[in-house]
This record gives sequence, structure tokens and C-alpha cells, in this order.
Amino acid sequence: MKNSVFVFLGFMASAVSAQNIYTCVDANGRKLTADRPIMECLDREQNILSSSGIIIQKLPPSLTGPERAVQEAKDKAAAAERERINTEKQRDRALLTRYANKAAHDQVRADAIAPIKLTIQTTQYRLNDLEKQRKTFQTEMEFYKKDPKKAPFVLRNQLDENTKQQTEQRQHITAQEKEIHRVNTRFDEELARLNQLWNASSAQPTAQ
Repeated sequence: MKNSVFVFLGFMASAVSAQNIYTCVDANGRKLTADRPIMECLDREQNILSSSGIIIQKLPPSLTGPERAVQEAKDKAAAAERERINTEKQRDRALLTRYANKAAHDQVRADAIAPIKLTIQTTQYRLNDLEKQRKTFQTEMEFYKKDPKKAPFVLRNQLDENTKQQTEQRQHITAQEKEIHRVNTRFDEELARLNQLWNASSAQPTAQ
């Protein structure tokens, strides 16, 4: 600790002219003056005066190890916040560049959802065909309703496969509906932000 203090004092002393004057009030309320950083005031701010008595600089307190760690954590958090703000500003500029108004945003949303809806429609057609096939298989099974085990293996296998495929198609439709919800949620969040940006832009006075 002593070595770090001496290094600190040596650095600060070399940073200013030897003619400068250091002043502070120590922990006991005494006003101290010296031609170099004052040891008794390392834990508090010191004023650096020119030869004419004018404050030209302030020497901050020397931080201890734990204090330095706290300060570094604060600096890191502040830097992260600045980065977040810069990223948000860049995103806002990109949104405004891409979407001049709500109509433009609505069109891009519709374009994003259209292929998903088409997939659902195609899957539903396939599901309808499977349901029709199942009715045919069930009609054939009527001959064996007293003892389904006597039904031909091929027919029973067709029913099982039909059930499996219908389940897969319904799961696929559910997944696509969830995807539409995800896309709509993203566009809703964008639109909420865009409304703020558009309102802010319209509220700004136009240049004369």
C-alpha cells in the first residue's frame, strides 16, 4: 500500500509545476498547505493553487483497492449503458430509414406473414385429404367392427399411418400459427417504437 501511495504522489507531483501549492482540510479540520500532495489528505480532495493563489486544478482522493474496484465497476456499467444507448439510436435510425409511415410497416408485416399463411393453407389441404382417406378406411373397417383384429393388416396399417400423418400435420399447423404470433409480436414492438419516433419527428419544428 505504501509503495502505491508513493507512486501516486510521485506521478501527481511530476504532473504539476513545483511552484504550485497544495491545500486541503484534513480529518481534524486543520487547513494544510504544502508544495506537494499532502499525505494527510490522500483520502479527500486537494486544491492545487498557482503561485498567485488561484485554484488551477483539483486533486481527487487516492482510491484504496476496494474503492478502485467499485469505481471500475461503475465505469464499466456506465460504458455499457452508453453502448446500449448508442445501439438503440442506431436501431432507431434504421427503423426510420426503412419505414417512412405505418403503411410501409404494415406492408412488410404482411409480406413476412404471407408465406407462413400459405404453408398453413397447404398443410390444411393435406389434412383434409387425410381426413377423407380415413373415412374410406373406416368404411372398410365396418365389415370387421365385431372383431377389428380380423381386418387385413394392410387396412389396419393404413389407419395407423393416417392417424400418425394427421397428428404431424396438425402439429405443423400449430407450429406455423405460433410463428405468426412471434412475427406479429416483433412487428407490434417495432410499431410501438416507430409511433414514438414518428411523433417525435412530427413535433420537431421545420426549418424555415
